[in-house]
Amino acid sequence: MLKLNGRTVITLLIVVFIISVGLAFLFSSYELAVSGMLIVILLTAFLPGWQSTLTAGVAVMITMTALLLYFKDNDTNITKALLSQIYSLMVVLFAVIIVFFLKKLQQRIDYEKTHMASLFENATEGILLTNAHGRIVLVNPAAERMFGYTSHELQGEKIEQLVPQRFHNRHEGQRNSFYKNPSNRSMGHGRDLFASRKDGSEFPVEISLSHYKQRNESFVIAFIVDITSRKEIEQNLIRQKAELEKISNDIRKLNTDLEGKVEERTIILKEALQKLEQSQQELSHALDKERQLNEIKSRFVSMASHEFRTPLSTILSSATLVSKYPSTEEFEKREKHIRRIKDSVTHMNELLEDFLSLGKLEEGKVSITVSAFDVKEFTEDVVDEMRPHLKSGQEIVCANSMNERFTTDKRMLKNILLNMLSNAIKFSPEGKKITLNTRFDNDQLILSVTDEGIGIPEEDQPHLFSTFFRAKNVSNIQGTGLGLPIVKRYVNLLGGDISLKSRLNEGTTLTVTLPVMKTETR
Repeated sequence: MLKLNGRTVITLLIVVFIISVGLAFLFSSYELAVSGMLIVILLTAFLPGWQSTLTAGVAVMITMTALLLYFKDNDTNITKALLSQIYSLMVVLFAVIIVFFLKKLQQRIDYEKTHMASLFENATEGILLTNAHGRIVLVNPAAERMFGYTSHELQGEKIEQLVPQRFHNRHEGQRNSFYKNPSNRSMGHGRDLFASRKDGSEFPVEISLSHYKQRNESFVIAFIVDITSRKEIEQNLIRQKAELEKISNDIRKLNTDLEGKVEERTIILKEALQKLEQSQQELSHALDKERQLNEIKSRFVSMASHEFRTPLSTILSSATLVSKYPSTEEFEKREKHIRRIKDSVTHMNELLEDFLSLGKLEEGKVSITVSAFDVKEFTEDVVDEMRPHLKSGQEIVCANSMNERFTTDKRMLKNILLNMLSNAIKFSPEGKKITLNTRFDNDQLILSVTDEGIGIPEEDQPHLFSTFFRAKNVSNIQGTGLGLPIVKRYVNLLGGDISLKSRLNEGTTLTVTLPVMKTETR
């Protein structure tokens, strides 16, 4: 409520009171006096305390009673005058009550305003009030001290004046977003916020935002806390924690060093025992290698002496017998022994080729030369080369009707195929068929040779690719046990795979799968 000067109000009361009484006597109007008395009572609302209103009310009632007594002689209707007096007194009473209510309401408003002002003025947190345009409306003393500005310097300025320059653009966007969707919230949790003082220095803060509307205008209240001390405490705690961890690490290191010194001789002894055990293992491994090598050498010498002695004996006896048939009539007998000599020499040559191939493979001296060639033409050439070695009644059937080209080492593939066909011929009786099948599957060449020979015992099949190994049912057939191991190594060099299926006395199928190789020389 509007507050006037006390003396001015009292003077105004007296003047209104006198004028009302004077006008009442002048115009002989009781109602005019009542109106003036109501104004007098209402004017007491501008005076503090209850006493002024109560006093004015009593004075008005006495005056109105006196006026009524004065004017009753002129009024012939006493009932009407009495009712008028009662009504007037009730109006005055209600006026007094209304003024009492207004004063009580004013006291409550003053009380709340005093508390709000005290809260605003004495708060330890900085409080800023901004309007919808981000301009500062009110600043409390704590905020003045915090930022180094006076209230007058900040009022009307944008809130960005208190934000470090490097955050201005981002803060303005965030402010506009907040005004579009306002909500009460805390800021600074989980991230660092900084404010800027008048002198340009920065300090860390935490901010809580609240909003309200008045007369359709939005306002935002910002509660700001300077957390410089807290940050310093946090930094000190972090530093102390780091120092404590360093001390702990030093202690652990010292303990480790002490334990290391205590266990040093144990470790040395353990290492010595490990080295001794390792030496024993290496010695045992070396002895095993030497024993295996001696066994291989022994098997090689035994096998070589046996394999070479047989053809040499045949050559010697046939050469001796040839000289006993000088006449032309004995030509067939000479041819028989000459053919035996040629077969023995061929066999010895094959033995030497196997030994040389194995040696090169062992030493890694085999090179790969990749080229593209016609598979059908290639297999027919190899089969033609093997036909002279067929036994009586044997035949090689080629199941290849496609003129496909393939890229791999042709020379190495030829050795593989010759060896496969040679084994099929060697371990098949006379009059049996040997089938050579070639096909392509996903850019892979698949070669398989199937015979109707003696087959391989099931228990011997896992060992067929081991060097010098021969199945127990081929002791009467010439061989070194090197053919299949050499084939497998060739296949491995070409990046392929080899598999074998066999049933005793029914035959064997040997299958080689090779991938396409790039045209290059290695």
